[in-house]
Amino acid sequence: MRLLKSSSVVIFSSWRIKLLLWAMASALATTATAAELQSWPQNKPVSLTPGGHDIQVVNVWATWCAPCRKEMPLLSRWYVKQQQSRAKPKVSMVGVALDSEANIARFVRQTPVRYPLWRYSGTDSTAWMKTLGNPVGALPFTLVRAPQCGFQAALLGEVDEAKLDKAVAQARQQCGRRR
Repeated sequence: MRLLKSSSVVIFSSWRIKLLLWAMASALATTATAAELQSWPQNKPVSLTPGGHDIQVVNVWATWCAPCRKEMPLLSRWYVKQQQSRAKPKVSMVGVALDSEANIARFVRQTPVRYPLWRYSGTDSTAWMKTLGNPVGALPFTLVRAPQCGFQAALLGEVDEAKLDKAVAQARQQCGRRR
């Protein structure tokens, strides 16, 4: 019995340490780069620091990335469905473009996007993406996270509804266990 209690404490402690490290890394990733993220087309500083208890979906893309362009209509449809859903926690979404304002404007005229767009204006998008969980800095890249309950899933490459639904379901399940 004593050994079992000791191992429980170790497991609990390591879980707490992992959560603390993840929270610290997440805070660094979102605050250190807040000035490099701007709402588009308003060009106001924005931050990935989540508000409330939402599940946050962050899609990083560029107009020169063919798979990114291909997935944008699907992401828009998926986002609209999520906004109409009554499931909790709610899903918020943002697309972060690694591109110029002119290229974004041209793209959006041809392919309407239903979710908010931001623009990364920093000088090292690869390093920034690594802080979000993209080890190679490749596009497209989608991050599904629920910081309030320690959930984060990095989806490299083109996504579809099934991948997004699965990641959001996992986040909801993990958040439900933490209540």
